Amino acid sequence: MSGNGAVWGRVRGRLRAFPESLAACGAEAAAYGRCVRASTAPGGRLVKDLCAQEFEALRSCFAAAAKKTLRGSL
Repeated sequence: MSGNGAVWGRVRGRLRAFPESLAACGAEAAAYGRCVRASTAPGGRLVKDLCAQEFEALRSCFAAAAKKTLRGSL
């Protein structure tokens, strides 16, 4: 059972470090938010894939942050 506690300890450590890693994605998050906001403004129309480029940049940044967080906790 003590092995299970070690696993949860590592998971908690990763979760605590994750917000700091995601902070590096602020520019991508802002760009995606601006795109969505502009397309939902009066007269705008949000359609599928309208902000795909911004979303992909944000997703890539999140994935890199998650990988970095995971690597740092091993």
